[in-house]
Amino acid sequence: MMNSRIPLNLSFSFSPQRYYRIGVSAFFFIQGLTFATWASRIPDIKQMLQLSDGTLGLVLFALPVGQLTAMGLSGYLVSRFGSKNTLTVAACLYPAGLVLLGTVSSLWQLVAALFFFGVCGNLSNISINTQGIGVERLYRRSIMASFHGVWSLAGFTGGIISAFMVAESISPFTHFCVVYACGFLLLLAARKYVLPRDAHAATKEKKKIFVKPDRYIISLGIIAFACMICEGTMFYWSGIYFEKVIHAPADLTRLGYVAFMLTMTMGRFAADWLVTKFGIKHILKMSGVFIVSGMLTAIAFPYVFSATIGFLLVGIGTSAVVPMAYSLAGKSKTMLPGVALAAVSSIGFLGFLIGPPIIGFISELFNLRVSFTLIAILGLGTTIMAGRIK
Repeated sequence: MMNSRIPLNLSFSFSPQRYYRIGVSAFFFIQGLTFATWASRIPDIKQMLQLSDGTLGLVLFALPVGQLTAMGLSGYLVSRFGSKNTLTVAACLYPAGLVLLGTVSSLWQLVAALFFFGVCGNLSNISINTQGIGVERLYRRSIMASFHGVWSLAGFTGGIISAFMVAESISPFTHFCVVYACGFLLLLAARKYVLPRDAHAATKEKKKIFVKPDRYIISLGIIAFACMICEGTMFYWSGIYFEKVIHAPADLTRLGYVAFMLTMTMGRFAADWLVTKFGIKHILKMSGVFIVSGMLTAIAFPYVFSATIGFLLVGIGTSAVVPMAYSLAGKSKTMLPGVALAAVSSIGFLGFLIGPPIIGFISELFNLRVSFTLIAILGLGTTIMAGRIK
Protein backbone atom coordinates (compact mmCIF):
# COMPACT_ATOMS: atom_id res chain seq x y z
CA MET A 1 0.00 0.00 0.00
CA MET A 2 1.39 3.40 -0.98
CA ASN A 3 2.58 5.73 1.75
CA SER A 4 -0.13 8.34 2.27
CA ARG A 5 2.52 11.01 2.82
CA ILE A 6 3.77 10.74 -0.75
CA PRO A 7 1.58 12.10 -3.57
CA LEU A 8 0.58 9.62 -6.25
CA ASN A 9 2.14 11.60 -9.06
CA LEU A 10 5.55 11.92 -7.37
CA SER A 11 6.12 8.71 -5.42
CA PHE A 12 7.20 6.63 -8.37
CA SER A 13 9.96 9.01 -9.46
CA PHE A 14 11.37 10.63 -6.28
CA SER A 15 13.19 9.16 -3.32
CA PRO A 16 11.88 10.16 0.14
CA GLN A 17 14.76 12.59 0.73
CA ARG A 18 14.19 14.26 -2.64
CA TYR A 19 10.53 14.46 -1.75
CA TYR A 20 11.30 16.30 1.50
CA ARG A 21 13.79 18.51 -0.30
CA ILE A 22 11.09 19.75 -2.67
CA GLY A 23 8.66 20.39 0.18
CA VAL A 24 11.18 22.36 2.24
CA SER A 25 12.27 24.29 -0.87
CA ALA A 26 8.68 25.48 -1.32
CA PHE A 27 8.81 27.16 2.09
CA PHE A 28 12.16 28.77 1.30
CA PHE A 29 10.47 30.18 -1.80
CA ILE A 30 7.60 31.62 0.26
CA GLN A 31 10.06 33.24 2.64
CA GLY A 32 12.25 34.70 -0.10
CA LEU A 33 9.32 36.01 -2.13
CA THR A 34 7.81 37.67 0.92
CA PHE A 35 10.95 39.52 1.97
CA ALA A 36 11.90 40.54 -1.57
CA THR A 37 8.40 41.90 -2.15
CA TRP A 38 8.80 44.25 0.81
CA ALA A 39 12.40 45.23 0.02
CA SER A 40 11.64 46.03 -3.61
CA ARG A 41 8.83 48.45 -2.67
CA ILE A 42 10.80 50.39 -0.04
CA PRO A 43 11.38 53.37 -2.41
CA ASP A 44 7.60 53.57 -2.96
CA ILE A 45 6.83 53.45 0.77
CA LYS A 46 9.56 56.06 1.39
CA GLN A 47 8.04 58.38 -1.20
CA MET A 48 4.46 57.75 -0.04
CA LEU A 49 5.29 58.72 3.57
CA GLN A 50 7.79 61.43 2.46
CA LEU A 51 10.65 60.08 4.58
CA SER A 52 14.20 61.43 4.48
CA ASP A 53 17.21 59.11 4.25
CA GLY A 54 17.91 59.53 7.94
CA THR A 55 14.30 58.89 8.97
CA LEU A 56 14.07 55.85 6.74
CA GLY A 57 17.27 54.47 8.25
CA LEU A 58 15.82 54.91 11.74
CA VAL A 59 12.48 53.35 10.80
CA LEU A 60 14.20 50.34 9.28
CA PHE A 61 15.54 49.58 12.76
CA ALA A 62 12.10 48.15 13.58
CA LEU A 63 12.37 45.08 11.33
CA PRO A 64 15.67 43.65 12.66
CA VAL A 65 14.65 44.64 16.20
CA GLY A 66 11.61 42.43 15.71
CA GLN A 67 13.85 39.67 14.36
CA LEU A 68 16.26 39.92 17.28
CA THR A 69 13.41 40.08 19.80
CA ALA A 70 12.08 36.78 18.47
CA MET A 71 15.44 34.95 18.35
CA GLY A 72 15.20 33.26 21.74
CA LEU A 73 11.50 32.57 21.28
CA SER A 74 12.07 31.03 17.84
CA GLY A 75 14.79 28.69 19.10
CA TYR A 76 12.60 27.62 22.01
CA LEU A 77 9.46 27.05 19.91
CA VAL A 78 11.33 25.01 17.31
CA SER A 79 13.02 22.88 19.96
CA ARG A 80 9.84 22.50 22.03
CA PHE A 81 7.14 22.03 19.38
CA GLY A 82 9.16 21.04 16.31
CA SER A 83 10.08 23.01 13.21
CA LYS A 84 7.12 21.73 11.18
CA ASN A 85 4.49 23.17 13.52
CA THR A 86 6.39 26.43 14.03
CA LEU A 87 6.95 26.79 10.29
CA THR A 88 3.27 26.31 9.50
CA VAL A 89 2.26 29.18 11.79
CA ALA A 90 5.12 31.41 10.66
CA ALA A 91 4.43 30.82 6.97
CA CYS A 92 0.87 32.02 7.55
CA LEU A 93 1.83 35.13 9.49
CA TYR A 94 4.91 36.28 7.57
CA PRO A 95 3.19 36.99 4.20
CA ALA A 96 0.24 38.44 6.12
CA GLY A 97 2.69 41.01 7.49
CA LEU A 98 3.07 42.31 3.93
CA VAL A 99 -0.63 43.16 3.81
CA LEU A 100 -0.27 45.03 7.10
CA LEU A 101 2.67 47.00 5.66
CA GLY A 102 0.55 47.91 2.67
CA THR A 103 -2.03 49.61 4.89
CA VAL A 104 0.31 51.98 6.76
CA SER A 105 -0.38 55.69 6.51
CA SER A 106 1.91 57.11 9.19
CA LEU A 107 5.44 56.75 10.48
CA TRP A 108 4.49 54.93 13.67
CA GLN A 109 2.21 52.51 11.86
CA LEU A 110 5.15 51.62 9.64
CA VAL A 111 7.38 51.05 12.68
CA ALA A 112 4.82 48.74 14.32
CA ALA A 113 4.17 46.82 11.10
CA LEU A 114 7.90 46.34 10.48
CA PHE A 115 8.40 45.04 14.03
CA PHE A 116 5.64 42.46 13.53
CA PHE A 117 7.07 41.58 10.12
CA GLY A 118 10.48 41.01 11.71
CA VAL A 119 9.11 38.73 14.44
CA CYS A 120 7.27 36.58 11.91
CA GLY A 121 10.28 36.55 9.59
CA ASN A 122 12.52 35.21 12.33
CA LEU A 123 10.08 32.46 13.26
CA SER A 124 10.06 31.47 9.61
CA ASN A 125 13.84 31.71 9.27
CA ILE A 126 14.75 29.50 12.24
CA SER A 127 12.11 26.85 11.57
CA ILE A 128 12.81 26.55 7.83
CA ASN A 129 16.57 26.35 8.30
CA THR A 130 16.10 23.67 10.97
CA GLN A 131 14.13 21.74 8.35
CA GLY A 132 16.96 22.30 5.89
CA ILE A 133 19.51 20.90 8.34
CA GLY A 134 17.36 17.80 8.77
CA VAL A 135 17.11 17.19 5.03
CA GLU A 136 20.86 17.81 4.64
CA ARG A 137 21.50 15.04 7.16
CA LEU A 138 19.42 12.66 5.06
CA TYR A 139 21.59 13.47 2.04
CA ARG A 140 24.84 13.27 4.05
CA ARG A 141 26.38 16.04 1.96
CA SER A 142 26.14 19.81 1.62
CA ILE A 143 22.80 20.96 0.17
CA MET A 144 21.99 23.94 2.41
CA ALA A 145 23.19 26.49 -0.13
CA SER A 146 20.73 25.16 -2.70
CA PHE A 147 17.87 25.82 -0.28
CA HIS A 148 19.07 29.39 0.07
CA GLY A 149 19.38 29.43 -3.70
CA VAL A 150 15.63 28.82 -3.87
CA TRP A 151 15.20 31.72 -1.42
CA SER A 152 17.27 33.94 -3.71
CA LEU A 153 15.40 32.71 -6.78
CA ALA A 154 12.22 33.78 -5.04
CA GLY A 155 13.87 37.12 -4.28
CA PHE A 156 14.79 37.56 -7.93
CA THR A 157 11.24 36.63 -8.89
CA GLY A 158 9.94 39.15 -6.39
CA GLY A 159 12.08 41.86 -7.93
CA ILE A 160 10.75 41.10 -11.41
CA ILE A 161 7.16 41.08 -10.17
CA SER A 162 7.76 44.38 -8.40
CA ALA A 163 9.15 45.97 -11.54
CA PHE A 164 5.96 44.93 -13.35
CA MET A 165 3.73 46.21 -10.55
CA VAL A 166 5.50 49.59 -10.52
CA ALA A 167 5.37 49.87 -14.31
CA GLU A 168 1.62 49.22 -14.19
CA SER A 169 1.18 51.74 -11.32
CA ILE A 170 -0.20 49.04 -9.02
CA SER A 171 -0.19 50.10 -5.37
CA PRO A 172 1.98 48.36 -2.77
CA PHE A 173 -1.17 47.19 -0.93
CA THR A 174 -2.59 45.40 -3.97
CA HIS A 175 0.85 44.01 -4.79
CA PHE A 176 1.24 42.69 -1.22
CA CYS A 177 -2.22 41.09 -1.24
CA VAL A 178 -1.41 39.19 -4.44
CA VAL A 179 1.83 37.85 -2.95
CA TYR A 180 0.05 36.87 0.28
CA ALA A 181 -2.54 34.86 -1.66
CA CYS A 182 0.16 33.06 -3.66
CA GLY A 183 2.16 32.30 -0.52
CA PHE A 184 -0.86 30.90 1.29
CA LEU A 185 -1.76 28.59 -1.59
CA LEU A 186 1.82 27.31 -1.74
CA LEU A 187 1.74 26.73 2.02
CA LEU A 188 -1.37 24.59 1.72
CA ALA A 189 0.22 22.55 -1.06
CA ALA A 190 3.61 22.00 0.61
CA ARG A 191 2.94 21.67 4.33
CA LYS A 192 2.44 17.90 4.40
CA TYR A 193 5.64 17.33 2.43
CA VAL A 194 8.16 18.62 5.00
CA LEU A 195 10.04 16.60 7.62
CA PRO A 196 7.66 15.48 10.38
CA ARG A 197 10.46 15.39 12.97
CA ASP A 198 13.64 17.37 13.46
CA ALA A 199 17.11 15.85 13.34
CA HIS A 200 17.72 15.84 17.09
CA ALA A 201 14.32 14.25 17.77
CA ALA A 202 14.92 11.52 15.17
CA THR A 203 18.34 10.62 16.59
CA LYS A 204 17.28 11.13 20.25
CA GLU A 205 20.09 13.59 20.92
CA LYS A 206 20.12 14.81 24.53
CA LYS A 207 21.02 18.49 24.56
CA LYS A 208 19.75 21.33 26.71
CA ILE A 209 17.60 23.97 25.06
CA PHE A 210 19.33 26.90 26.78
CA VAL A 211 23.11 26.71 26.39
CA LYS A 212 25.69 29.51 26.34
CA PRO A 213 27.15 29.86 22.79
CA ASP A 214 30.74 28.67 22.55
CA ARG A 215 33.58 30.21 20.52
CA TYR A 216 32.61 28.13 17.47
CA ILE A 217 29.07 29.51 17.37
CA ILE A 218 30.23 33.08 18.05
CA SER A 219 32.76 32.90 15.19
CA LEU A 220 30.04 31.70 12.81
CA GLY A 221 27.83 34.55 14.00
CA ILE A 222 30.52 37.14 13.26
CA ILE A 223 31.01 35.70 9.78
CA ALA A 224 27.26 35.93 9.21
CA PHE A 225 27.27 39.49 10.60
CA ALA A 226 29.98 40.67 8.18
CA CYS A 227 28.04 39.23 5.26
CA MET A 228 24.56 40.25 6.33
CA ILE A 229 25.43 43.89 6.88
CA CYS A 230 26.33 43.99 3.16
CA GLU A 231 23.39 41.83 2.18
CA GLY A 232 21.00 44.10 4.06
CA THR A 233 22.55 47.11 2.35
CA MET A 234 21.71 45.61 -1.02
CA PHE A 235 18.15 44.78 -0.01
CA TYR A 236 17.33 48.11 1.59
CA TRP A 237 19.47 50.69 -0.19
CA SER A 238 20.36 49.42 -3.66
CA GLY A 239 17.31 51.04 -5.25
CA ILE A 240 17.91 54.32 -3.45
CA TYR A 241 21.61 54.21 -4.37
CA PHE A 242 20.74 53.86 -8.07
CA GLU A 243 18.24 56.69 -7.74
CA LYS A 244 20.30 59.26 -5.79
CA VAL A 245 23.93 58.41 -6.66
CA ILE A 246 23.76 56.73 -10.06
CA HIS A 247 20.84 58.96 -11.19
CA ALA A 248 19.42 56.05 -13.14
CA PRO A 249 16.17 56.47 -15.08
CA ALA A 250 13.05 55.58 -13.08
CA ASP A 251 12.64 52.23 -14.84
CA LEU A 252 16.25 51.25 -13.96
CA THR A 253 16.34 52.13 -10.25
CA ARG A 254 15.80 48.46 -9.34
CA LEU A 255 18.48 47.21 -11.76
CA GLY A 256 21.12 47.00 -9.02
CA TYR A 257 18.84 44.95 -6.78
CA VAL A 258 17.91 42.58 -9.59
CA ALA A 259 21.60 42.18 -10.56
CA PHE A 260 22.51 41.41 -6.95
CA MET A 261 19.74 38.84 -6.59
CA LEU A 262 20.66 37.22 -9.92
CA THR A 263 24.25 36.38 -8.99
CA MET A 264 23.32 35.56 -5.40
CA THR A 265 20.86 33.00 -6.74
CA MET A 266 23.32 31.49 -9.21
CA GLY A 267 26.08 31.46 -6.59
CA ARG A 268 23.96 29.60 -4.07
CA PHE A 269 23.04 26.88 -6.52
CA ALA A 270 26.75 26.43 -7.29
CA ALA A 271 28.00 26.83 -3.70
CA ASP A 272 27.50 23.23 -2.54
CA TRP A 273 29.64 21.93 -5.41
CA LEU A 274 32.28 24.62 -4.83
CA VAL A 275 32.49 23.86 -1.11
CA THR A 276 32.92 20.16 -1.84
CA LYS A 277 35.68 20.89 -4.35
CA PHE A 278 37.63 23.71 -2.65
CA GLY A 279 36.66 23.56 1.00
CA ILE A 280 34.44 25.78 3.06
CA LYS A 281 37.21 28.00 4.49
CA HIS A 282 38.52 28.91 1.03
CA ILE A 283 35.03 29.73 -0.23
CA LEU A 284 34.28 31.91 2.80
CA LYS A 285 37.57 33.80 2.40
CA MET A 286 36.94 34.47 -1.28
CA SER A 287 33.39 35.55 -0.52
CA GLY A 288 34.65 38.53 1.49
CA VAL A 289 36.97 39.53 -1.34
CA PHE A 290 34.10 39.54 -3.85
CA ILE A 291 31.89 41.56 -1.50
CA VAL A 292 34.45 44.31 -0.98
CA SER A 293 35.50 44.40 -4.65
CA GLY A 294 31.92 44.72 -5.81
CA MET A 295 30.95 47.49 -3.43
CA LEU A 296 34.09 49.50 -4.10
CA THR A 297 33.47 49.19 -7.84
CA ALA A 298 29.98 50.68 -7.44
CA ILE A 299 31.41 53.43 -5.21
CA ALA A 300 34.42 54.38 -7.36
CA PHE A 301 32.50 54.31 -10.66
CA PRO A 302 28.97 55.64 -10.04
CA TYR A 303 27.50 54.82 -13.44
CA VAL A 304 24.71 52.43 -14.35
CA PHE A 305 26.93 49.86 -16.09
CA SER A 306 29.81 49.82 -13.58
CA ALA A 307 27.53 49.92 -10.52
CA THR A 308 25.55 47.00 -11.93
CA ILE A 309 28.78 45.03 -12.36
CA GLY A 310 29.71 45.90 -8.79
CA PHE A 311 26.38 44.68 -7.42
CA LEU A 312 26.76 41.48 -9.45
CA LEU A 313 30.06 40.86 -7.62
CA VAL A 314 28.45 41.57 -4.24
CA GLY A 315 25.80 38.97 -5.08
CA ILE A 316 28.51 36.39 -5.77
CA GLY A 317 30.29 37.25 -2.53
CA THR A 318 27.24 37.01 -0.29
CA SER A 319 25.77 33.90 -1.91
CA ALA A 320 27.45 31.15 0.11
CA VAL A 321 28.23 32.77 3.46
CA VAL A 322 24.93 32.58 5.35
CA PRO A 323 23.90 29.07 4.21
CA MET A 324 27.35 27.73 5.06
CA ALA A 325 27.28 29.43 8.48
CA TYR A 326 23.84 27.94 9.16
CA SER A 327 24.93 24.51 7.97
CA LEU A 328 27.97 24.59 10.26
CA ALA A 329 25.79 25.81 13.15
CA GLY A 330 23.56 22.78 12.70
CA LYS A 331 26.60 20.56 13.34
CA SER A 332 27.21 22.06 16.79
CA LYS A 333 28.32 19.50 19.38
CA THR A 334 26.76 21.41 22.29
CA MET A 335 23.52 22.98 21.03
CA LEU A 336 20.29 21.80 19.42
CA PRO A 337 20.05 22.81 15.72
CA GLY A 338 17.23 25.30 16.26
CA VAL A 339 18.99 26.95 19.20
CA ALA A 340 22.36 27.03 17.40
CA LEU A 341 20.70 28.63 14.39
CA ALA A 342 19.03 31.20 16.63
CA ALA A 343 22.40 32.06 18.20
CA VAL A 344 24.19 32.49 14.86
CA SER A 345 21.22 34.41 13.45
CA SER A 346 21.14 36.69 16.50
CA ILE A 347 24.70 37.81 15.83
CA GLY A 348 24.33 37.81 12.06
CA PHE A 349 21.13 39.84 12.02
CA LEU A 350 22.84 42.57 14.00
CA GLY A 351 24.18 43.43 10.54
CA PHE A 352 20.61 44.09 9.45
CA LEU A 353 20.07 46.01 12.68
CA ILE A 354 22.95 48.46 12.42
CA GLY A 355 23.49 48.54 8.64
CA PRO A 356 20.38 50.43 7.45
CA PRO A 357 20.50 53.18 10.09
CA ILE A 358 24.27 53.58 9.72
CA ILE A 359 23.80 54.19 6.00
CA GLY A 360 20.96 56.60 6.64
CA PHE A 361 22.78 58.61 9.30
CA ILE A 362 26.10 58.82 7.46
CA SER A 363 24.23 59.73 4.28
CA GLU A 364 22.66 62.65 6.14
CA LEU A 365 26.11 63.80 7.32
CA PHE A 366 28.04 63.08 4.13
CA ASN A 367 26.55 61.05 1.27
CA LEU A 368 25.58 57.51 0.28
CA ARG A 369 28.98 56.76 -1.26
CA VAL A 370 30.68 57.34 2.09
CA SER A 371 28.09 55.09 3.75
CA PHE A 372 28.69 52.29 1.26
CA THR A 373 32.45 52.57 1.75
CA LEU A 374 32.11 51.89 5.46
CA ILE A 375 29.85 48.89 4.81
CA ALA A 376 32.37 47.52 2.30
CA ILE A 377 35.13 47.66 4.94
CA LEU A 378 32.92 45.82 7.45
CA GLY A 379 32.17 43.17 4.81
CA LEU A 380 35.84 42.21 4.79
CA GLY A 381 35.23 40.62 8.19
CA THR A 382 33.97 37.51 6.38
CA THR A 383 37.44 36.88 4.97
CA ILE A 384 39.21 37.66 8.25
CA MET A 385 37.03 35.45 10.47
CA ALA A 386 36.87 32.53 8.00
CA GLY A 387 40.55 31.84 8.70
CA ARG A 388 39.71 31.19 12.35
CA ILE A 389 37.13 28.47 11.71
CA LYS A 390 38.37 24.97 12.47
